[in-house]
Amino acid sequence: MSRQCRLLGLSKAAYYYRARERNELNEALMTLLDEQYTKTPFYGVPKMTEWLRTRGYMVNRKRVRRLMKILGLEAVYPKPWLSKPAKDHKKYPYLLKDVVIERPDHVWSTDITYIRLKGGFIYLVAIMDWHSRYVLSWEVSTTLDAEFCIRALERALSLSSPDIFNSDQGSQFTSVEFTERLEKLGVAISMDGRGRAMDNIFVERLWRTVKYEEVYLKSYETVKEARESLARYFHFYNTERLHQALDYRTPQDVYFKERNIRKDSETKTKPRQALLHHIQPSFLS
Repeated sequence: MSRQCRLLGLSKAAYYYRARERNELNEALMTLLDEQYTKTPFYGVPKMTEWLRTRGYMVNRKRVRRLMKILGLEAVYPKPWLSKPAKDHKKYPYLLKDVVIERPDHVWSTDITYIRLKGGFIYLVAIMDWHSRYVLSWEVSTTLDAEFCIRALERALSLSSPDIFNSDQGSQFTSVEFTERLEKLGVAISMDGRGRAMDNIFVERLWRTVKYEEVYLKSYETVKEARESLARYFHFYNTERLHQALDYRTPQDVYFKERNIRKDSETKTKPRQALLHHIQPSFLS
């Protein structure tokens, strides 16, 4: 057995590992922690522990700390800290300070959040256009690798490309495969400062909306069910849900109409500029 493990590059401990049985209490606690954290992201371990006790769960801080770590929740930093930085990955400066965003494809941003299932949890990544709030793409995964983020990026880039792409400093977004794809297109890469969730405020608002209007109203049994239900919700979010910040228009309406108007304007301007360039020498002579 030892020789077989060596040939496979597998440790004996990993070979003999057996997954722990489901702990229904822990799953219930994580569900409660996720919901409360969305309401009060400034609650740390002590306050979360006391809050759970008011709900009838006589848990200690050690257990709450462990469960919050599994969920990637960190107090004060107002979002699940799911994107861990990698020391050897290049970090980029934050480019959006004092930037006025007035058109589609000026700035895109991305983030990852936790989505609960009845028997566990999955991760959700989304890419959003800041001006229109249009969700260009999204993807789910059972692990926090970079692959599902790259799939979401490729799907978004099949529609268009931004001038600036903003994310946090997580290893998924600082990976060479992710950043090289953007740099080849000439996209400027912007990254939030550590612990500054407000740098990516529009995606933070998206997560609260998705959880209150979709996730907390459902009880997904499987990853497949979660994916199908989220697909229906994001279609509704993009094409039917009216946004007060958009003068009660839908993200799809704002994104595509304003983008098409801009393209038509550029198309009309280019021939005029070419004509002026052509006739200018003779006019001056």
